[in-house]
Amino acid sequence: MAGHEGRNRDQPSGTLNDATAAGPEGSRFFPLDGAASQALEIGPELEKQRRAAADRSLSLDERLEAFEDIMESEVGDTALSRARNLEREMGLRQVYLKFEGGNPTGTQKDRIAFAQAMDALRRGFEAITVATCGNYGAAIGLAASMAGLDCLVYIPETFHTKRVQEMESSGARIVRVPGDYEAAVQASRDRAERDEMYDANPGGANTGIQLRAYGEIAYEIYDELRDAPAAVAVPVSNGTTLAGIYRGFLSLYRRGKTSRMPRMVGGSSFGKNPVIRAFMKNRPCCEDLEPARIRETPVNEPLINWHSIDGDQALESIRRTSGWAANASDKAMIAYARMLREREGFSVLPASTAGLIVLVEQHRRDPLPGDRYVAILTGRRG
Repeated sequence: MAGHEGRNRDQPSGTLNDATAAGPEGSRFFPLDGAASQALEIGPELEKQRRAAADRSLSLDERLEAFEDIMESEVGDTALSRARNLEREMGLRQVYLKFEGGNPTGTQKDRIAFAQAMDALRRGFEAITVATCGNYGAAIGLAASMAGLDCLVYIPETFHTKRVQEMESSGARIVRVPGDYEAAVQASRDRAERDEMYDANPGGANTGIQLRAYGEIAYEIYDELRDAPAAVAVPVSNGTTLAGIYRGFLSLYRRGKTSRMPRMVGGSSFGKNPVIRAFMKNRPCCEDLEPARIRETPVNEPLINWHSIDGDQALESIRRTSGWAANASDKAMIAYARMLREREGFSVLPASTAGLIVLVEQHRRDPLPGDRYVAILTGRRG
């Protein structure tokens, strides 16, 4: 499918040019499922806890304790690294990369997947369901297998991802449904209600758990920097990650842990996300886009939505912090992913660079003051 290439100003400066969109021997650099962890399994030293958590013959307390051990050992506490080479490239000092690729399946989705599997286990559910186009399904599949939960993953029938193999290897059952991601979400929700399964979809009754889990990213940034950065740049799809990070920093600020709130910065695919569109058009809330006009590409798929489920919360987070939001083209995301691999040693999912791109483009238009800036990324450390 053809992508929306956007404008030339989305191209990074310096030596980067059209050739940066190509990999070895000129092949296109399209790591569609590039958000992979170093190892998609939990550490072998936790095998005892794995068996205990999944053993339905044990008491609930024993299973919860074992699962919590796994969760605390393997999920979160991801690296925050200063990107000095990127700083020199962009002319912006003190840029930090919060690299979520250290999570078991390579993205921040593990945070909410394991938190919800824990909640499902605690509340006596035996099965969990979610709709996905890739990364979230892999995370839920792994978390469910650790907790001894049956897992049902709904995927749009026209979408194909290598992560399906990971889901199935974790024991998840895949259900293909006609329509788009939003149709898959509705099908998953209907199944959860009908068969008393735990609904792990965004925008549902368990949204609070998801926001708190993403709030842990804010706490970890604070632990490293001992204050809030000037801004946090986040790739935006449904808006849940950005809203959760905002909630985390808001809690820290209200408790007097930080001296300020960071400006929240959102980036997404060019013209294909309601949060970004609402901000750029100064609308009071997110409005659905026309589904027929949304076109997926191998690069933008993790970002695009005609309906951002937690979009209004993300939009409010951006505005309350005097932050900003803008688009990023496929070409720019590919180029930044290549640059991060070459300059900083990170192999990232190109879509995860959208927030960083928007941060840097703002600096080019109106130089940001010397301070500390954080960009959230997913993928794999090279």
